[in-house]
Amino acid sequence: MSLLRRALAALALVVTSLVVVAANPPAAHADECYSWSRNLSSGATGADVTELQARVAGWAGSGVNMGVDGSFGPQTEQAVRNFQAAYGLGADGVAGAATYAKIYELQDADCSTAHFDWAEVSGGCGQGGYSGGSVSAAQVQENLKRSMWKAEALRQRLGNVPLTVNSGFRSQACDRQVGGSGTGQHTYGNALDFAAVSGGFCPVAQQATHVGYGGIFGPGYPDHDDHVHVDLRGGRSWSAPNCGI
Repeated sequence: MSLLRRALAALALVVTSLVVVAANPPAAHADECYSWSRNLSSGATGADVTELQARVAGWAGSGVNMGVDGSFGPQTEQAVRNFQAAYGLGADGVAGAATYAKIYELQDADCSTAHFDWAEVSGGCGQGGYSGGSVSAAQVQENLKRSMWKAEALRQRLGNVPLTVNSGFRSQACDRQVGGSGTGQHTYGNALDFAAVSGGFCPVAQQATHVGYGGIFGPGYPDHDDHVHVDLRGGRSWSAPNCGI
């Protein structure tokens, strides 16, 4: 083979390699809990959209109880924009590398979040675990995961101050033991009860109205002067009269 032909063959090999690299971009960041392999924007559907929604639902807007349905619509786009803005990212409403990097930063390997863990939201009354509730243990854990991500949004809105969970999931037996109905939101893994922050209970209740909670009960509501209860129920049921709610 002539020197010229060898040079042309080598050049062709380089060009072919570049085309292959362009067609097969590097794999997405691998996260121990969940990783996204594509950018997501308005109109996208799928399980990866559901996972994104679970993590940004607390940013959909004041009083907006956003669905987690695997369909990237206007509420999801707004939630992504607000999440991006809250963490200093370019707020374009498209979930891409920078958005995922922040989610990975806030997400622990066991699918809890950076500032909340399974131990503090699992079964009350000293029982631990996720069994004995009003739904399966697997669904309880999924609901608790969504609850923790909304708690992350609440914590950030409060100025990134420590936020303590006093009660999370309760089995039906535990819920009755502490005076509940035995079938309330805690038995689904939907509810968290928070302690006061430095400004008291009202900042928690007031900021919770911006995080998409269907249920908020705090000071002034019977038996809620010593904590703020939030939950993921559909619709809206809010009452914390001493906090103007």
